[in-house]
Amino acid sequence: MTPILTFDIETIPDVVGLRRLLELGPEVSDAAVAEAAFDARRQKTGGSDFLPHHQHRVLCISCALHTAEGFKIWSLCGEDEAGLIQRFFDGVERFTPILVSWNGSGFDLPVLNYRALIHGARAPRFWDQGDDDRDFKWNNYISRYHSRHTDLMDVLAMYGRGGVPLDELAQLMGFPGKLGMDGSKVWDAYCHGGIDDIRRYCETDVVNTHLVYLAFEHLRGNVSTAAWHSRMETVLSALAAVDEPHWPEFLGRWTRSSP
Repeated sequence: MTPILTFDIETIPDVVGLRRLLELGPEVSDAAVAEAAFDARRQKTGGSDFLPHHQHRVLCISCALHTAEGFKIWSLCGEDEAGLIQRFFDGVERFTPILVSWNGSGFDLPVLNYRALIHGARAPRFWDQGDDDRDFKWNNYISRYHSRHTDLMDVLAMYGRGGVPLDELAQLMGFPGKLGMDGSKVWDAYCHGGIDDIRRYCETDVVNTHLVYLAFEHLRGNVSTAAWHSRMETVLSALAAVDEPHWPEFLGRWTRSSP
């Protein structure tokens, strides 16, 4: 079984960078810097305050690794953005996994790429397109239509405009969906010291994405119904063994019966 690494990131405004771009001095609070950036963005877009990719700072990267040995989930979170990003790409270097995301091509990976550049990170395996490994010429992480990175939202929409919210699709499939918050509340949660809440939210998003991916693997004939069932049971058992408050709630909302 090729290792499967499902991931998701949570971000906050890059206050340090925005202070430079907006030419705001140290007397302006971080909250005021962020609000100035949101206001500038609203004026530019006509309403949306969602910042451009390069103005986000990565606060948390949650990962679920599924291998023949089992399933585990963890998060890289904290103030050391450079360290988080390098550790993520080091994992790609070590395992050469199938990367799985929901809108990862549209948001998560572009943000990681811009921030990696800013911090001087290295990610040779991720960027290989056949120069180091000939197999990567035909299947790499960069090309949209290759499968080393599977952006489920993009693929299921047939690379068109039919993308749907992960939360809604997961619930329709009998999976838990989002718990606790959504992406629009991350900055406020961070300002109030809620990093653990953000981490838990990010982790549940990752597991929802992973469960959809397992169903997708069954849909396209890559695994049998029995193997699909077995892999879901592996995830369920692994989560039940984790002593964290969000997993009992997550498992309690998991209503899907066996395939």
